[in-house]
Amino acid sequence: MLKKIEIENFKSFEKRIEFDLSDVRGYSFNKECIKNEIVNKAIIYGYNGVGKSNLALGVFDIVSHITDKRFPNYKYVNYLNANSGEKTAKFKYEFKFDDSLVVYEYEKSDNETILDEKLLINNNLFASIKRGDTNEHLLQTTAKGCETLNKNLTNSNISIIKYIKSNAVLQDNRENKIFYNFIDFVDSMLLFRNLDDRFYIGYDQGTKSLTNEIVKNGYLEDFEKFLNDVGIRCKLAKIKDTEGWDINFIFENKKIPFVEVASSGTISLTVFYYWYQRVKRNNNCKFLFIDEFDAFYHHSLSKTVVERLKELYDVQVILSTHNTSIMSNDILRPDCYFFMYEDKITSLAKSTKKELREAHNIEKMYRAGLFG
Repeated sequence: MLKKIEIENFKSFEKRIEFDLSDVRGYSFNKECIKNEIVNKAIIYGYNGVGKSNLALGVFDIVSHITDKRFPNYKYVNYLNANSGEKTAKFKYEFKFDDSLVVYEYEKSDNETILDEKLLINNNLFASIKRGDTNEHLLQTTAKGCETLNKNLTNSNISIIKYIKSNAVLQDNRENKIFYNFIDFVDSMLLFRNLDDRFYIGYDQGTKSLTNEIVKNGYLEDFEKFLNDVGIRCKLAKIKDTEGWDINFIFENKKIPFVEVASSGTISLTVFYYWYQRVKRNNNCKFLFIDEFDAFYHHSLSKTVVERLKELYDVQVILSTHNTSIMSNDILRPDCYFFMYEDKITSLAKSTKKELREAHNIEKMYRAGLFG
């Protein structure tokens, strides 16, 4: 699980900003929102322009150089902060797997150029390299199985993590298993966004027609039920076209292609439904970030979507939103709601000295300005 991330000089983050998911409290309700002493389900609030989307991109920067999953490079132009004179962006991730801690930090001058890079497993150096002004390019590693690897890595587009994974036959020991757990976690991360600039990062490769995928995978009947359950009364039918399968709405006198009459909210739900089914049925996604997850939803629908995501206990889920109607102890708990500012991210639990209890109306308290 992701325990903490620190980002500096990346996009809107000129100074270091920290997102800590390990500062959990002893609340006796909604315990399923915490796993292994880390927040397992989180919702982030923040004013427009404060950097919520850039936080999501920062968290998923790691996907670009460790995995071969989908990574839209166009989202990472203007990589460095425009106000800073610093030449590199810095990232530091902390992951927790059972009782093991993995710390991975690196610097980049742009999305593709990796400079200093270091991986620690349980406070022991596993691998590192310096490619900065020192002109050192030698891989340092204590990993058993890397003894014969070429350590002179001059190509700054190659991560030492991916290099070791692809070229070494590591011994079967505890440290190397933790290394592979780390890689598997990053390989299973998924970010998607439902707004006009719809995109996803990680987890999969290529682009797909959602309606074709829903029909092809046998989800059509369940998709129709899902839409009706959330208040969109409809009947659906599949139709074959030149590029695969499509979906029609069935009306009394005619059928109309799905995308021609579906509202923005329905399209957004379709994107959510597709990924939710992928994650739920394949059981191989470990981290899910949905940016502005309910931008086109009615507030009651937002609650329904969060409740569905809570059922994915083995998936660490981060959501960003402006919808305070789901700021409720009936849904999550105070250490799972976060406020984001330009220079910090803090949980609702840390934003007041008042003892927060399950019966408190935390949305009402927020609107009254009791959280600073």
